[in-house]
Amino acid sequence: MAIVLFDNQYRKKLYPFTATRAVADLRLGICTIKERWEKLTNQKVFVQTENYLQGLYEKISENDLLWVDATVLPDENVLSALFNLEVDGALVNDDGLIAIRKTSKCDNLFQSFKKATSLDVKRLEFAWQLFQWNDEWLRKDFFTITQNRVSQKISSTNFIQSPQNIFIEEGAVVEYAFINANDGPVYIGKNAVVSEGAMIRGSFALLENALVKMGAKIVGATTIGPSCTVCGEIKNSILFGYSNKGHDGYLGDSVIGEWCNLGAGTSNSNVKNSAGTIQLWNAFDKNFYEVGNKAGVLVGDYSRFSINSSINTGSFVGVACSIFGNALLPKVINDFTWGTMDEYEFDKAIRDIDNWKKMKHQQLNDVEIDILRYIFAAKFPHF
Repeated sequence: MAIVLFDNQYRKKLYPFTATRAVADLRLGICTIKERWEKLTNQKVFVQTENYLQGLYEKISENDLLWVDATVLPDENVLSALFNLEVDGALVNDDGLIAIRKTSKCDNLFQSFKKATSLDVKRLEFAWQLFQWNDEWLRKDFFTITQNRVSQKISSTNFIQSPQNIFIEEGAVVEYAFINANDGPVYIGKNAVVSEGAMIRGSFALLENALVKMGAKIVGATTIGPSCTVCGEIKNSILFGYSNKGHDGYLGDSVIGEWCNLGAGTSNSNVKNSAGTIQLWNAFDKNFYEVGNKAGVLVGDYSRFSINSSINTGSFVGVACSIFGNALLPKVINDFTWGTMDEYEFDKAIRDIDNWKKMKHQQLNDVEIDILRYIFAAKFPHF
């Protein structure tokens, strides 16, 4: 039996990150949602998403399939209920279908089950929940990944608190750093580097090939994705992968997509001067939602900020933007924005994105270009 993580209407509330990926590829904690299901179930996991994104994913090749809403976050009760499903059995709740088991092609999941069982689940509903829930899932992922495994030896050059809560993968380099894991675990991925003088307080994850530069100050719950480069001060934030915050400046209570760059001195506000409730914009229904008194910025893939950019409290930035301006930036910046208001010319945007990818020895492929062309043509939002 294999698992298919499928997208439904809930994916639209997770914009801008679901503009360029399926829900299954959102990163929360140490893992993406897909990686977490693979680790917890030891099953093959496929992805079913919007047609314009499906080219990113492997074709479904199995027959006995457990279809699971990708926004559902797995726990012991969910996993137990899923693996006890009979063929054509389903799990549901008031928000709709949770999962169904099928052994044949399924054109309409919502009308194809014989028996439905009710189950309480936790769904990822809004993009800002990624940073709000990161601590919980970072701790859970740390336990799953490190259980019954032995960490690489921690160098004696480091100043360490609670070494039992620190796990360093093979090939990682951590020297002359300050790491405090008293309040949460610290995970250092394969071939990652923590440079001299970096100060890290858990919970924290630095994934494969990522770099923490000298003198960085990082407070949990923070996840630095694969091949990212970070410095300055970071608190309770997620960088998905291949993104840079390589210089001084503050990033707090935020989520940064892939292939983004925050220029030197760029900082965001995560608390209002009044200490009041912050509202964040949701592209699905074009409304602002109250999200608490701490919220920074959500930044879609391929977006970049010029040096000394000042990002407003509770900001939303779309896909493939080149952002610059002399004052506090607008709270909502649409896809393919040049500066703060003009449209980013498509061919120029593609050329610039490819230049950034080449800096990390990659390049845009035809599937990625087609996805960006789809988003550009739809004139925000794309759904």
